[in-house]
Amino acid sequence: MKACIMCGGAGTRLRPLTFKHPKPSIPILNKPSVRHLIEHLSREGFNEIVMTLGYMGERIEEQLGDGHMFGVHIDYVYEKEKLGTAGGVKNAEKYLKNEPFIVLGGDHVLNLDLREMYRFHETNDAIVTIGLLSIDDPREFGIADMDINNRIHRFLEKPKSGQIFSNLASTGIYICDPEIFDWIPENKKYDFAKDLFPALLAADRRINGMLVRGKWTDVGSSAAYRQAQRWMLDALPGTTIEGNFTTRNARIRGPLSIGNNVSIGSNSSLVGPIVIGENTVIGDNVLIGPYSVIGSNCTIDNNAKILSSYLFDDVCIGKNSNISGAVVADETSVGEECSLENGTVIGHKVIIGNSSTIHSGVKIWPEVVICNNSSIKETVINSDYDITHEGS
Repeated sequence: MKACIMCGGAGTRLRPLTFKHPKPSIPILNKPSVRHLIEHLSREGFNEIVMTLGYMGERIEEQLGDGHMFGVHIDYVYEKEKLGTAGGVKNAEKYLKNEPFIVLGGDHVLNLDLREMYRFHETNDAIVTIGLLSIDDPREFGIADMDINNRIHRFLEKPKSGQIFSNLASTGIYICDPEIFDWIPENKKYDFAKDLFPALLAADRRINGMLVRGKWTDVGSSAAYRQAQRWMLDALPGTTIEGNFTTRNARIRGPLSIGNNVSIGSNSSLVGPIVIGENTVIGDNVLIGPYSVIGSNCTIDNNAKILSSYLFDDVCIGKNSNISGAVVADETSVGEECSLENGTVIGHKVIIGNSSTIHSGVKIWPEVVICNNSSIKETVINSDYDITHEGS
């Protein structure tokens, strides 16, 4: 079975994290998000994959190669200009035109039964089947009005208050017949939700919906990213330790996944689920709470607290600092006696001076220096980088 993974977006809503990493490469449990997706597709029997690439696409191709390590074959198609979701798939037509195929976003994190959805499409007469999920607030998604026979009669992208005729939200997962390519113009920006689905409905072509069960999110915001990490941490099967591991009377309660050459100091306490990357050093009297991920080559100094936070590679946390519900990108240094409050997102190569507080929800752009004794209450932009942080 064939799959098309769309990876063209710039990930502006996830900034400052996406200045160094394309959105599908943002780490979840210390490996690129899209790698989890490909491993799931492989388990479900989708072994021919084409990826549509745009922003930092070379980085994604470099990380995944030809796919053989995941039991799949991957082809790559680059967009010279933004073509939209449907236009990007049209750009990969030569790899997909011979049989039905599944379309997903490169930022999707899920555990859905995709094979069941594919079989449902095969046994029903529709040009496309949309995976639908009932959610509390569907305003950031497309919503569908579906009858008892699974036929969709209305579809509206990102409804406003007063337009929410259904809470059945599109997951952005579609099973398409190859005939779909006849409806998508070449070399033109064209979206599934905004353009293609309204055109099909206007022509009275059948679009089906299928109610899917399980966990799904698109990692389009820092809040969704933290949620995705929690889901994956909940799925840790137990405690695994790779290679050398040293500790001096630390208190450790799993589940944990610990990489090679990790050391934990005296009287520290780790309460899982936690993932720790290789070559990371954790000092004395450190508390690492549940739902935390620490990357490779990190240093957590004495008396620090890491609570439900996600540290990328090469991060240093100083003595007596408290990191709570934060995301800290690569090569960032947090000084002593600092506090990063819930929802803070720190870009790569940031230096935060001693005794500083970063207030809840604040974002700090890459390569910013925060002086000692600072209290940062608003997002800090580095004008050397794009300032946009809304959109895709």
